Amino acid sequence: MNRLTVLLFAPFLAVACSPAETPSERVEAEVSAPHWRTLDGQPTQVIAHRGASGLRPEHSQAAYQLALDLGADVIEPDLVMSSDGVLIVRHDPFLSHSTDIANRPEFADRRVEMMGQEDWWIPTFTAAELTTLTARQSMDDRDQSYNGQFPVLTFDQFLDFVAAEEDRCECVIAIEPEVKYPAELTAMGLDPLPALIASLEAHDLNRADAPVMIQSFDADFLERLNAVSDVPLAMLYAGPEAEGANAGGRSLEEIAQFADGIGAYKTLIFTPEGESTGFVAQAHALGLGVHVWTVRDDREPVVGESVQDELRALYAEGVDGVFADFPGTAVAARDQMAAE
Repeated sequence: MNRLTVLLFAPFLAVACSPAETPSERVEAEVSAPHWRTLDGQPTQVIAHRGASGLRPEHSQAAYQLALDLGADVIEPDLVMSSDGVLIVRHDPFLSHSTDIANRPEFADRRVEMMGQEDWWIPTFTAAELTTLTARQSMDDRDQSYNGQFPVLTFDQFLDFVAAEEDRCECVIAIEPEVKYPAELTAMGLDPLPALIASLEAHDLNRADAPVMIQSFDADFLERLNAVSDVPLAMLYAGPEAEGANAGGRSLEEIAQFADGIGAYKTLIFTPEGESTGFVAQAHALGLGVHVWTVRDDREPVVGESVQDELRALYAEGVDGVFADFPGTAVAARDQMAAE
């Protein structure tokens, strides 16, 4: 069932903490705004990738708070499961490069080999142990001055933070959680699906019109989730030849049978020469919204000479959401286009 028209790009999903516009201001904005080529005609959403992860340690509360302050429409937590069945907000299942665990002598003997490498692994620690760790910037060429200040979060702690922020700003904050490694976790006896449903239920988010979209690279997991929940779903996808990111060989038509959106790698949108591939139009024709990953100020763009060029090209192509490590840049580029 495709629920995209119910939720995904509805205007109320935007984080709206500013004072309400007057009718005349709304009319002026409508006249001056460009014709957005998104699925619903609304401006492309800016999705804070792991929070404002270019400026603060990824998945820390500080990264999420800054993302909201910079105007992001959606914030993204990645989810991995602890040994006691608690969803933890981390991108990778190993801990060495995004936390302070290497400096924690009490955990020195907990390194084990998993997935072909030796490290400290989330599924071998309890949630109580993991939340004593602090986050660190995972990219060496980014600001390291905020390392060690913010604890690792559980998904429920993240949802509590979002609820508190909604109360503070009297707005709706959209979230786009990604469930990481569900097949591998399930093989360990740690199926993330029941825990995910329980957390969504506890926060009144397990419904078709909740400001939530669940994403994963695992098509089987999304199909299982689709069978038991009406929450909108996004299939992460890097193309038919991308092993581990090809939706298990499913076509876009098949993806549209269980998902509401497709999280597309940005190289799918343009040819190497910078021309449109038609991917967005093809997905839209099937009722699939398109969220592209990932735009980074400090990495080479796939089109144009700058990150601003890249963002403007993506917006002009009609993508429905852009994952950005520096959400303020993505918001500013969108605002500039709307004002032209």
